[in-house]
Amino acid sequence: MKKLNTTPKQDGFWMPGEFEPHDGCYMIWPERPDNWRNGAKPAQKVFTEVANTIAKYEPMTVIVSKNQYCNAREQLNPKVRVVEMSNDDSWVRDCGATFLVNKKGKLRGVDWCFNAWGGLVDGLYFPWDSDDKIAMKMCELEGADRYRLDDFVLEGGSIHVDGEGTVLTTAECLLSPGRNPSMKKKEIEKKLCEYLNAEKVLWIPRGIYNDETNGHVDNICQFVKPGEVVLAWTDDKKDPQYAISKEAYDYLSNVTDAKGRKLVIHKLYTPKPILITKKESLGVDSVDGTLPRQAGDRLAASYVNYLTGNGFVALPIFGDPNDEKAIKLLSKLYPDRKIEPIYAREILLGGGNIHCITQQVPARRHE
Repeated sequence: MKKLNTTPKQDGFWMPGEFEPHDGCYMIWPERPDNWRNGAKPAQKVFTEVANTIAKYEPMTVIVSKNQYCNAREQLNPKVRVVEMSNDDSWVRDCGATFLVNKKGKLRGVDWCFNAWGGLVDGLYFPWDSDDKIAMKMCELEGADRYRLDDFVLEGGSIHVDGEGTVLTTAECLLSPGRNPSMKKKEIEKKLCEYLNAEKVLWIPRGIYNDETNGHVDNICQFVKPGEVVLAWTDDKKDPQYAISKEAYDYLSNVTDAKGRKLVIHKLYTPKPILITKKESLGVDSVDGTLPRQAGDRLAASYVNYLTGNGFVALPIFGDPNDEKAIKLLSKLYPDRKIEPIYAREILLGGGNIHCITQQVPARRHE
C-alpha cells in the first residue's frame, strides 16, 4: 500500500464519528510485566472479554507478539482474527492508525508519529519503535493507503471527532512539551484540520486528574453524536477532579461546533477515587525507564473511556455505586445499542481503559 504525499483534506477523506458504522476493530494483546501485574495474566483475561464481546457485533482483530501468539489464540473466541506483529505495549488507540473514508467508500489511514506519550521528556516507556510501526502494518492489513507524519506526534486517544468537522482535544495534552514543542497552538490546530479533514478544534483545558497520558480527551469527554457529548463529572468539590470537570463544563457551555451548534452536555459521574493496592503494586516488575506503579497512587478512572460500535457500547465498570448510573445514562443516550459493562480494573491498572485499548475501522460505505 502507498505512502501518500498529499493530505486527507486535499483528497476528500475524513475521520467519521466513532458512533458511525464500523468494518471492524483492533486491539493489541498485553504482556509487558513492567506495566501489567503478574505477567499480564489478569489483564489478558479482561482483554479477552473485551475482544470476545466486540466480536459478537463486528469483525475483531487482535495483534499479538510471537511469544504470546498461541496463548492469545487459545483464549480468544475463534471468530477473532489473531495477527502476529511486533509491539511494545497494548495501547492501539494511541499507536495505531486513525482510519478515514471518502464518499466513494475508500479507506485510508493516518500514521501519526508515536513517542510513548512524551518521548524522552515524559514518555512512559522506551523504546517505542515497534509501536510506531503498528499504524503502517494496520493499513497494510486493511489494504489502505496511508498518510505518514514523521514530524508530528499524536495519539488517537488525544482526539475525538463528530464526523461533521469538529475535533475535541485537550490543551494539557496537545500543548505538552513532549509532543510538538516547536509548534504553536494554531499550527497544531491547522495540522489536525488538514489530516482529519475538520473545520474546528475545541480545546478542553485539562483531562482526568492524574492521567499519565497528559490528559487524553477520551478519558474526560467524547461525542455521543454530533452536537452532543458526555463529560466526566463529580459533585465533590474537595476532589481535584471537580475543578477540572467544572472548567471543561464551563468551556464547552460557551462554544459552538463546526456547524454552529451549541453542545448538549451530559454529566457522566466518575467512580469514587480508585487507588493501587500494595498487592497490585508488588505484581508489577520494576524497570528503569518505565512509569512505576506505586501502592496508594490514584488511577485515572472514568466511565467516559468506552467504545461505541455496531449496535453496542463497551463500558468499563469498577464495582462502584456509580456503575449503575453510567449504565442507565448510556442506555438512554444510545437507545439502539446494547450496553456491555465489563469490569475493567485490570485495564485501568495499566494506565487506560476500554477506549484506549481499541481502535475502530470505519465502514467503507459512507453516505
